[in-house]
Amino acid sequence: MPHDVHLDRITKRFGQVTAVDSLDITIREGECFSMLGPSGCGKTTTLRMLAGFEDIDEGEIRVGERIFSSKAKNYYLPPEKRDFGMVFQAFAVWPHLTIFDNVAFPLQIRGIPKHEIAEKAKRALSYTNLLSVADSYPNELSGGAKQRVALARAIAINPTVMLLDEPLSNLDPKLREEMRFEIKDLQRKLGFTIIFVTHDQSEAMALSDRILVMRDGVIQQVDSPLTVYDKPANRFVFSFIGLSNFIPVELAENRVYVKGSSQSGAINIPPPDAGLSSPLLAFRPSDVQMVEDGSFRGVVKRRAYLGDIVDYRVMVGDVEVRIQSGAYRSHFNVGDSCGLQIGKYHWYSDEQA
Repeated sequence: MPHDVHLDRITKRFGQVTAVDSLDITIREGECFSMLGPSGCGKTTTLRMLAGFEDIDEGEIRVGERIFSSKAKNYYLPPEKRDFGMVFQAFAVWPHLTIFDNVAFPLQIRGIPKHEIAEKAKRALSYTNLLSVADSYPNELSGGAKQRVALARAIAINPTVMLLDEPLSNLDPKLREEMRFEIKDLQRKLGFTIIFVTHDQSEAMALSDRILVMRDGVIQQVDSPLTVYDKPANRFVFSFIGLSNFIPVELAENRVYVKGSSQSGAINIPPPDAGLSSPLLAFRPSDVQMVEDGSFRGVVKRRAYLGDIVDYRVMVGDVEVRIQSGAYRSHFNVGDSCGLQIGKYHWYSDEQA
């Protein structure tokens, strides 16, 4: 029987504030599912309801056919009986216990026989490359190793679902990247489902099969990383995922101009649908090219070398456009005039939130 995770129209309120509003999704067994959104959007509250740390006010949570929380049935399964692995932002390792005992402790409180505890703990330590330091204490380990201890402790119980709440945010960038691959490798080996809360979009894009974007407790889009990035459901998703430009435009003689800057020339794209009020032209900094020629022009205001790319701020009239170009073909300097050619773009209304 599949162990899909079902969140059936779950709602959570704190006083007058609705933190999660009728969230209705199914997370497929074995997938890595990330929840993204600004602070206060409800993603951590959702994870806490899944873990059993918060009860739901409406709806139902199931794994397969097994009910974990149901308001209608007045049923709530406590966290220790859900058999979910969980890794937090803080490493949450016990400094007075050895690495082995840190991993074994969740098994001990479940009343598992000693010989099984030793076997399961050693297997978890082996999967996370910690067997050689099993007799060490946490203060002898690096931050990355401490986070692996937290992972080992979570997988020791052989969970069907692993809940990860910002697990890599306390690590430096290089370690964070390494841990992404380690987590993905563990999932492939052990087959558990990952439900992952993060602020780091690159982390979500690298790890996830699907991404949920939330805002004010409401789903904005659920899709693959590529679709969320290339085909955002609305203006909020476009602005939240990746870098973006939003340029107010005006139309004249069926041509598109930056608002108030017709002297800069017409933008090389067709106009939006006639029904779109207060149109905004949206595009990624990487989807516009700086060229010598061209009727649509701007002036370089700032230039920042970032290694493999150069980050430009180009003024078109009073509007600043952000452009990122490969360093090998970026030869414009501050004060230079340049033509702009826009590739992929989206139309939104300035009246949309």
